[in-house]
Amino acid sequence: MDTDKPLSPPSPPLSGGESTVQAESATIPSPDKGRVREGFGRAGEGLKRPKHLPYDKKLTTYARTNRKNPTPAETTIWQKLLRNRQFHGYKFLRQKPIGPYVADFYCAELKLVIEIDGDSHAAQKAYDAQRTEYLARQGIRVLRYTNLDVSQHLAGIHDDLTTHLEKTTS
Repeated sequence: MDTDKPLSPPSPPLSGGESTVQAESATIPSPDKGRVREGFGRAGEGLKRPKHLPYDKKLTTYARTNRKNPTPAETTIWQKLLRNRQFHGYKFLRQKPIGPYVADFYCAELKLVIEIDGDSHAAQKAYDAQRTEYLARQGIRVLRYTNLDVSQHLAGIHDDLTTHLEKTTS
């Protein structure tokens, strides 16, 4: 055994590092490559892929920061009403980038944005109107509630959302 030569640790699996052994399977493509996801057909087969909303990629970091540091009202409505499909089984996302904006809560199935407005929104009515107009052009409805509504009238918010849901599904 040669002890003068230092040992190099083996490459960890799936690290992307080069292995000293070339496996035959290295030239075989991934079994998932080119596979059509369940429920979606290829172009021309009559099935369409779901439409994804455009968004500014620079907003993902901002949205992630907002998800990690929610306001008390956002935490309340998320924990007690929207998280884990609590609201009639619909999935909501927090701090979802849509176009040049970040929505507080978004449900793709309902095409619905829920905004929780704090005191700062009183000074930015024009910005909020522009944002609502942009989202409406994308086919998305916007419902706005205040921090006070969330803290004192959460049941009323639930009832209002249910009313909007019934209008949408009927």
